[in-house]
Amino acid sequence: MKFSERIGKNKVKTGLQLNDINVELRNSLWNVLDVFFWSEDEFLYASYGKAGIEDFSSKLWHFYFKLPMDTRPNHGGEILGEIRKYYFSCEWYEIYDFLEHILKSEKNGRLIQQVNRILESELAGYRFIDSAFVPVTEEQEIEAIESAIAEGPYAGVRSHLQSAIEHLSRKENPDYRNSIKESISAVESMAKELTGNPKATLGDALNQLSRNSNIHQALKAGFSSIYGYTSDEGGIRHAMLEEPSVSVSDAKFFLVSCSSFINYLKEKV
Repeated sequence: MKFSERIGKNKVKTGLQLNDINVELRNSLWNVLDVFFWSEDEFLYASYGKAGIEDFSSKLWHFYFKLPMDTRPNHGGEILGEIRKYYFSCEWYEIYDFLEHILKSEKNGRLIQQVNRILESELAGYRFIDSAFVPVTEEQEIEAIESAIAEGPYAGVRSHLQSAIEHLSRKENPDYRNSIKESISAVESMAKELTGNPKATLGDALNQLSRNSNIHQALKAGFSSIYGYTSDEGGIRHAMLEEPSVSVSDAKFFLVSCSSFINYLKEKV
């Protein structure tokens, strides 16, 4: 995490891409297309008959760009140059339009799998399911994280959430296990500060808060169960030689749910 982010001068990004596509994601998606199409034998130029890019670009010009067919260049390299120029200059949502057209047209299960793998690893907010890209991260979830991490009197909470985001957002070596630990620790820190008891467990703090405040018992029980999941014999916090199997979906769930609960406690207590 950058110094400017640690001291609160620059906004900490959640890493979850819902309303944009960063350079890394744009490049990675292009590279998937390169593997499946551009670099394939006989795609740009064919020894006999038509190169693969002829049919590919014909459908692209007619159904996606909706341009006159005689505006399409005559040679494979030039056609790819026009496609590349569009791809790297278009808006982030047009990338999804472009990919959606290709995935629906090609109906290639391996291609869909690889695109979704890239979207997951780069923390994009969409996946290709059935025949369209659908959101897997709502804007309200992003707002919950940003609200929970906003500057305020709870420095410990902010520090834990920043660490959770940092572990989750690492491109090269994401640490989902420690991201979940930090998300839970943020709630625990919030509860301790609100009760004034630095030694209280989350369970103890929730009991005290429920007695002193109007916290619904079902909500308290639900969060106590989540805390139990991270503390039991096979849980995230347990010191094991073999780590439990956790994914980006698990880490995102805990980050969002813990942030939402922190915001709830801020308002309720």
